[in-house]
Amino acid sequence: MSLYILVVLAAVLVVLVYFIVIYNQLVGIKHNVAKAWANIDVLLKQRHDELPKLVETCRQYMKFEQDTLEKVMKARAGVFAARESQDVGALGRAEGALRMGLGNLYAVAESYPELRTNESFLQLQSRITGLENAIADRREFYNDSVNINNVRIEQFPDNIVARMFLFRPFDLLEFDQVELKDVDVKQLFGQN
Repeated sequence: MSLYILVVLAAVLVVLVYFIVIYNQLVGIKHNVAKAWANIDVLLKQRHDELPKLVETCRQYMKFEQDTLEKVMKARAGVFAARESQDVGALGRAEGALRMGLGNLYAVAESYPELRTNESFLQLQSRITGLENAIADRREFYNDSVNINNVRIEQFPDNIVARMFLFRPFDLLEFDQVELKDVDVKQLFGQN
């Protein structure tokens, strides 16, 4: 066998090993995104199960605030539907509506002293707040994983392997701009 053939075979082998390494790294990154989504999904399910308990506890005290309670439950249903369909964009919008609804619920609850001292309400509020914080942390991890994936499948030579094996970009989980606005407490209490 000639030296030329050996050099060509060695070069082909090096390129093949390099592409295998890239492929395996892309697979690992894709699975990190899936794992990050699964972590968010678990927390969303837990919060989904806790919200009816909170609303029912509030309903016992807040006789005249049915609109606020209904908005929370409607937003909860929107998050559930988006989570089930794994529609990241819809989930972001639904999360924004739910967070705004919960903020409104907590603000309205301030005018019910007996509710604010109810042990069940306080525990549920604390539990949901903890879940909200955990979701925010997991969202950051998910978005970092998505960003790593999206950058890698666009970089050369990773993009060649990504196109060959149909690796796709993922959407970031972004919440609606509504979430960034302050709650108008005067509006909640019907004051002008």
